[in-house]
Amino acid sequence: MPASLTYPGVYIDELPSGVHTITGVATSIAAFIGWAAQGPTDEAALVESWGDFQTQFGGLNSNSFLGYSVNQFFANGGQQAYIVRLVATTQSGSAATATAPVVAATTAPATATTTVNVQIGASNATSSTLASYSMDLAAANPGSWGNCIAITVTVPTSSLRFGLQVSFNNSVVENFVNLSFDSTDPQYVLTVINNDSQYITLADAPTKLTTTTATSDATKLKNGVDGTPLSPGDPNFETALLTTGGTSGLYLLDRVEIFNLLCVPGETEASTVSTLQMYCASRRALFIMDAPQTIGIPDLVKNGPSGYTGQYAANSALYFPWVLAADPLFGNRPSLMPPCGFVAGIYGATDTSRGVWKAPAGIDAGLSGALGLQYNLTDDENGSLNMQGVNCLRNFKAYGNVVWGARTLLGSDQIGSQWKYVPIRRLALFIESSLFDGTQWVVFEPNDETLWGQIRMNVGAFMQGLFLQGAFQGTTPQQAYFVKCDSENNPQSSIDLGIVNVLVGFAPVYPAEFVVIQIQQIAGQL
Repeated sequence: MPASLTYPGVYIDELPSGVHTITGVATSIAAFIGWAAQGPTDEAALVESWGDFQTQFGGLNSNSFLGYSVNQFFANGGQQAYIVRLVATTQSGSAATATAPVVAATTAPATATTTVNVQIGASNATSSTLASYSMDLAAANPGSWGNCIAITVTVPTSSLRFGLQVSFNNSVVENFVNLSFDSTDPQYVLTVINNDSQYITLADAPTKLTTTTATSDATKLKNGVDGTPLSPGDPNFETALLTTGGTSGLYLLDRVEIFNLLCVPGETEASTVSTLQMYCASRRALFIMDAPQTIGIPDLVKNGPSGYTGQYAANSALYFPWVLAADPLFGNRPSLMPPCGFVAGIYGATDTSRGVWKAPAGIDAGLSGALGLQYNLTDDENGSLNMQGVNCLRNFKAYGNVVWGARTLLGSDQIGSQWKYVPIRRLALFIESSLFDGTQWVVFEPNDETLWGQIRMNVGAFMQGLFLQGAFQGTTPQQAYFVKCDSENNPQSSIDLGIVNVLVGFAPVYPAEFVVIQIQQIAGQL
């Protein structure tokens, strides 16, 4: 009731409703990891278009599948991706031993740099009233791309301020004006450049010179080096990928709030795949894996995806074969590309048009930009691989190149996993992530019947919304899902430990993987 009732009349008091709306999380944010000659190396950078990737990471590079896969992701319906750039570290080569392969020598990338001198003061001033400063500028990240940056200094007449113009490939890309060498000024050059520039940085504060001198012409950055390209299968690639500590490689994704799909184009090394599967399980994501490029149909039919079906294989899916696509860097000649970029984009397109519970496969799951496939499978070959949890890409005369499989790497008929199908696994991950985010308000609330009722109401409303969209089996909510949070699954022993238990169940929609048409002859009219 109101704090105090003093005058006769009507009082209005707003009461809490207990409603805490649970919003579904994103389902098709991808993360791509690979070598690039440009881009940040200390963070997973978000790109929302192919143009964004070109600006930050330089576009296609013949030494890496990364750019190609990202391009195919956006071309097939993807919308958001985080990019992790791997680079080599300087080291000498090592000989092979009984326990370690040969490690080839690598060269780390180097950052392009230059020094610029700026003279400020009135144009008619004497040398005693002029001041000169030296600035050591560097490209925003390492690589030879920084050698294409040029800096032009502009100093207005009779001014203690100056400007910096940044050009890339002879085109002006940034222009900073009214800069100052005063560290207390809001336009202090160190603060402005390091916060606002996409192309250059200042490692240290400008240095005041004892002599008056200035850089008159545009100054190019120099000595930028790409470093040794890294490819999956190279021990140096695996080392860069799995570096712990969160300062590079896979674990830069620890700082990303959410991603749903992981692609490491061309990665097939078994122990690395196991680590990627485990990481995806910890982040409620799915690893989209490329089949080895060199494996043939007979070997894959005989051995299946052996080596990739460990404890966390439910959080991964394997696609075969590789895809033939035009390579713009080689006159648009057809080249073999890993399928993960195409498939990740199709996941995104399917999620947008149908929902995460729809299998990202079928005649609508066409590979945009594909000219053909490495192998054209027969129905029998497709059947043998499908039963082992290998998702095939097929070419059909009427539909072109399409995804023709929707199983996880625990999808083998012999395993009999509840996570056999990709859409069911992804739906579960979606529900888990959404409920994780949407029930944070429960923490530290009084653990009693009132709280349990609110939980049932809010989680039930979320599940009902999915039911109405067709995410579950059943014609009634009772058949489709349940939410249990009451005294039965919250005994006093749990309450005393500060635990509230919520049980959520759902009946997933299974994909129609096999269509059986029965034809029977009936007798004609006598």
